Amino acid sequence: MSLLHRTRTAHVVEPESDSGRPVTTESVTQSAASQPVPRTRAGAAWVSVCVAALITVALIVFLAQNTRGVEISFLWMTTSTSLALALFIAAVGAVLLTLVLGTARITQLRRHARRRK
Repeated sequence: MSLLHRTRTAHVVEPESDSGRPVTTESVTQSAASQPVPRTRAGAAWVSVCVAALITVALIVFLAQNTRGVEISFLWMTTSTSLALALFIAAVGAVLLTLVLGTARITQLRRHARRRK
């Protein structure tokens, strides 16, 4: 008989629950399914990375489809560039503005929390 065909049988002693009934696989599965999975920083980071990747792919597709040239005027300045580049610059500017404002708010909240201690 080869090693692949050998099977082991073991006598499994079923533990008893608080009610005196044996604990079955179904009851363990049901109790595990009823408990929510705790949220972690790693899980949140993973979700954030996935969302960022999807948004990046959508942005790349959008930029690839908008390559025609446009004229842009701002105050006294005028230039001509591709629509994709103009949109990309606007998106990066919006991200930078959001980061600056968010950092200022977080700094403000931390100072307030330190003063309360």
